[in-house]
Amino acid sequence: MSINQRLQEQAKAIRLIVMDVDGVLTDGRIFYSAEGVESEAFFVRDGLGIRMAHEAGLLTAIITGRVSEAVAHRAKELGITEVHQGAMNKLQVYEALLQRFGLTDEAVAYVGDDLNDLPVLGRVGLSAAPADADPTVRTKVAFVTTQVGGCGAVREVIDLILKARSR
Repeated sequence: MSINQRLQEQAKAIRLIVMDVDGVLTDGRIFYSAEGVESEAFFVRDGLGIRMAHEAGLLTAIITGRVSEAVAHRAKELGITEVHQGAMNKLQVYEALLQRFGLTDEAVAYVGDDLNDLPVLGRVGLSAAPADADPTVRTKVAFVTTQVGGCGAVREVIDLILKARSR
């Protein structure tokens, strides 16, 4: 089986897409106003991809180490109900998601970009990273997107999954 065929088979089995935020749903930069108000930028095509995933019956979740009101707002806007912020142990949160939804590792895709994502990336059925992810992470995942974080990387993973499911 070729690498592309194996990737398609992995993608076809996915039922839950889990995403990191900083460096995945955003470009990793955090802006602060003079008053200390934080803001982040999210890519609209990633958002449409998440909506398309929901329409196809896929579940989505966010696991991030930081806490941000912008993330909570964006997740609510997109209908992502599983939002886990301040997750210092992402693997523990991931395992709780498996239990909650009755899924196995093979049914989960995870998109992460940094070293703290490696424990989960090493478990899931489809591991993915943006093109600008940490170099070590890029060597450990099944799929490296052509797009960078915050600029369509999540959409690229979702498109792969939906095409594998013939959507």
